[in-house]
Amino acid sequence: QLTNIAKNVNIGGNLLKTVARSISTTSGLYEPRKLPDKTGKNIVLVDGVRTPFLMSGTQYSKLMPHELARHSLLSLLRKTGVDKEVIDYIVYGTVIQEVKTSNIGREAALSAGFSNKTPAHTVTMACISSNQAITTGVGLIATGTYDVIIGGGVEFMSDVPIRHSRKMRSLMLRANKAKTPVQRLSLLASIRPDFFVPELPAVAEFSSGETMGHSADRLAAAFKASRQEQDDYALRSHTLAKQAEEKGYFTDLVPFKVEGVDQTISKDNGIRVSSKEALAKLKPAFVKPYGTVTAANASFLTDGASACLIMTEQKAKELGLKPKAYIRDFLYVSQDPIDQLLLGPAYGIPKVLQKAGLTLKDIDVWEIHEAFAGQIIANLKALDCDSFCKDHLKLPGKFGTPDLNKWNNWGGSLSIGHPFAATGVRLCMHTANRLVRENGQLGLVAACAAGGQGVAMIIERHPDANAN
Repeated sequence: QLTNIAKNVNIGGNLLKTVARSISTTSGLYEPRKLPDKTGKNIVLVDGVRTPFLMSGTQYSKLMPHELARHSLLSLLRKTGVDKEVIDYIVYGTVIQEVKTSNIGREAALSAGFSNKTPAHTVTMACISSNQAITTGVGLIATGTYDVIIGGGVEFMSDVPIRHSRKMRSLMLRANKAKTPVQRLSLLASIRPDFFVPELPAVAEFSSGETMGHSADRLAAAFKASRQEQDDYALRSHTLAKQAEEKGYFTDLVPFKVEGVDQTISKDNGIRVSSKEALAKLKPAFVKPYGTVTAANASFLTDGASACLIMTEQKAKELGLKPKAYIRDFLYVSQDPIDQLLLGPAYGIPKVLQKAGLTLKDIDVWEIHEAFAGQIIANLKALDCDSFCKDHLKLPGKFGTPDLNKWNNWGGSLSIGHPFAATGVRLCMHTANRLVRENGQLGLVAACAAGGQGVAMIIERHPDANAN
């Protein structure tokens, strides 16, 4: 049982370290044994990029979201050397929409100079929106509809839409239809003080009204994830992210020169290695005064964009490209959005492994979205719990826990940042690049999402892969 997550992930004093079996950046020592291809197309992840992930309200604050998305699209083309005309279709994710660019996939493509003959659409599935963009692309390729697709996502929390109250919106619409001065004056006379109270967006469930942070605190309590365990996990995430950054492992990150900002932005700005003592001093952020979720063990509001290129293996060969990985399997799960809002990985991991005919021991690299440290610990404990697995997953007993020496070894959303719709591509790219550096074959990506949903994906290293 994971009653002491800190011990299991080798956190204690200064013992925190990255466990990696290889620092190779090429596939020279790799001997592939392919998983079966279920699509008949051998669909590959060629490469992917992202902007630096920045805390909202910082250097990106004067941009619009399509400008971040444009940077990711152009950076992907530059990195792969693929011409715009080769791209058949673009699928792009976003969660908090800018109303001026509601189909942001199309607007970003046009602003990036793609042909107006290249279709694009936008998907939204909360924190797994770019996963949905990728797998939608996989479906379009598998059916033979298209050969080459870009999938990605963007989130811009520095400028979210703030609405007038519904009463004020109604009055304004009626005023627009008023034909006489008397009618307009009558409407003005009906205004009351509460009309001026704006509607602010919140990271909350529409079905329950509960914020995700409050739900995470309840989940942590239900699985007895202590404040110490959560702080230790957060410290692990930041420490490993800092190490990976310093070693140059974030090759998916493309620097961004923002107009009006003096220096080129070349790093994520949320990675901050602190101390146990400093983390322990923070007060609960949601359930006060006894909660365990704090600003330090929760992911922060982030601006960023990402994009990746997927196609058939045959098409990649025709274009002279060396793919990173095969996209072998995936599925989506959903469960109770009130008490199991953030348990997507616990539901998705066993199902996708069983679907692919694999076990926990077959996975060499785990990349799991870190919404909250308490959410991660709860999912790990759920997988290792007899009653949970029997009652909710309909398994004969506990599923077991992944090897934590292979788990998020480059940090995660707690440290790198979490632009809601851009995180999925980062997870896939870190999986692909870690498989090379750690000399592994199979990686598993999983994430929770608002609405009580989740995703799990199996990625296999390609024989030609490198970690650049």
